[in-house]
Amino acid sequence: MDDCIFCKIIKGEIPSYTVYEDDVVKAFLDISQVTPGHTLMVPKKHVQDIFSYDDELAQAVFARLPKVARAIKASNPEIKGMNILNNNGKVAYQSVFHSHIHLIPRYGNNDGFGMKFEDHSKQMTDEKYKEIQQAIVNQFK
Repeated sequence: MDDCIFCKIIKGEIPSYTVYEDDVVKAFLDISQVTPGHTLMVPKKHVQDIFSYDDELAQAVFARLPKVARAIKASNPEIKGMNILNNNGKVAYQSVFHSHIHLIPRYGNNDGFGMKFEDHSKQMTDEKYKEIQQAIVNQFK
């Protein structure tokens, strides 16, 4: 796409701090650096989000994820863990509509990154769980 910032980075029209690249993906440092080493891995083929992947592209992209994650972790002995995130859609905090995976190294509980999950299990019933389950299962038929 002509106006996609990640497509421009892939083409070399915008500079980046590339850490890995092959014929399928490009991984580069996120300019925000939520924590040191925060990396984005993007497919070179422009796809908007996970819903736009075909099986072949998904297999190729996600097969490379452990390799990039291991390299980031090995790059700094202070890295204790890693959050791997893929936001899909504006409501899910996707800000660039070219699919990308965030690899965010974690150095400790106070390293500047946080996530919040709310437990809504008290509002659920066995029937409600089964209703949700069946609605999803039906999509595979």
